[in-house]
Amino acid sequence: MAQASKGKLNYRCPSCFMRDIDIDMFFDQEKKEYYCLRCSFSGREEDVLRLNDAARFRYRSMKKRVVDFGEDNAPILFKDHKGGEQ
Repeated sequence: MAQASKGKLNYRCPSCFMRDIDIDMFFDQEKKEYYCLRCSFSGREEDVLRLNDAARFRYRSMKKRVVDFGEDNAPILFKDHKGGEQ
């Protein structure tokens, strides 16, 4: 295998990131795919982007606070949270 190098962008490993581990992936020029040194995940750029979007969906409301849960079938109301505020 060729010398490992970072790709044009630093993508996070989706498999590790779903387990709250922040690891950058490396790019293999010969195979044209990204791979993780920690968990042996490998995939094309499209696969990595798709799975990273799933991780973004998981953490989409991390910096928001619930204001009102509402009634059945009513949307949950969020408010942006700034550290230190009550």
